[in-house]
Amino acid sequence: MKNYFKNGACGLEITDGLNGNCWINIENPTQEDKDFLLKELNVPEAFYNDIEDIDERPRIEEENGWHLIIMRIPYKSNNPKLPFTTIPLGLIFNETHFISVCFFKSEMIEDFVVYSQRKNLTVKNNFDLVLKLLLSSSIWYLKYLKQINQRIKLAEDNLEKSIKNEELQALLELEKCLVFFITSIKGNDILFHRIKNIKSEREHFDVDLLEDVDIELKQAQEMSNIYSNILSGMMDAYASVISNNLNVIMKRLTSISIILMIPTLIASLYGMNVPNSLENNPNGLLIIILVSGILAMIGAFLFKKKNLF
Repeated sequence: MKNYFKNGACGLEITDGLNGNCWINIENPTQEDKDFLLKELNVPEAFYNDIEDIDERPRIEEENGWHLIIMRIPYKSNNPKLPFTTIPLGLIFNETHFISVCFFKSEMIEDFVVYSQRKNLTVKNNFDLVLKLLLSSSIWYLKYLKQINQRIKLAEDNLEKSIKNEELQALLELEKCLVFFITSIKGNDILFHRIKNIKSEREHFDVDLLEDVDIELKQAQEMSNIYSNILSGMMDAYASVISNNLNVIMKRLTSISIILMIPTLIASLYGMNVPNSLENNPNGLLIIILVSGILAMIGAFLFKKKNLF
């Protein structure tokens, strides 16, 4: 899907086709969109292929007058095993065109356009739009981190009621999401400092915008690390609880086995086909049962006193 945006009276507005120097946003590109980029706009095919790679890392590159900037943005997927992940967003631009390409439909771009209209924000130049998109991605990282934290709390509440494999698996999936977030935010931070240090563009950067991007990136990185540490500590704690519960159960089962062994031992001794003092006693069976019960009760009392039962 292809959309064209241009500075308007109230922020970014949708325009029809290539109307001067505009922003071309392409999501889930079709073959027609690919031909438009490669044949009509003469975008380097290597740039398009790099953006298509789901594992492409944040970086900046230049070729034939075109600049390529790849950043990682957060993405909420429909995969229950990986509810949150990160995807590459490619920004390709030269003196006349600015193109953003993403092979997924994300919430960030639409929200960015709506936010620019609400705050009446305009784009000054290509790198100004790059920094604003980087700022928007950091804000969306924080939004998704809050949702991850809510899922962690929900899984924690479920684990307090009953420890099941499903709850532990949910925590493992969230831990994987946080690993993707931490790695991508760190890559975006490195990319930001490279953009910031471009000598030819230093004088044109908005100082306040640079500060905002730096603050939001650091906050997203710190929050990801905090949630990851909390989740790791929680997983270790529940692993210890499960191990301790298993030890308690094994201890009780062992105590029960020893207690039940007492009457079994007595019955085995008096069940042998050899003479004993009770073979002619009419109350021998009752005496054996009574003695076995008393000894079993004494054993249970001793185990209870030692907190072994």
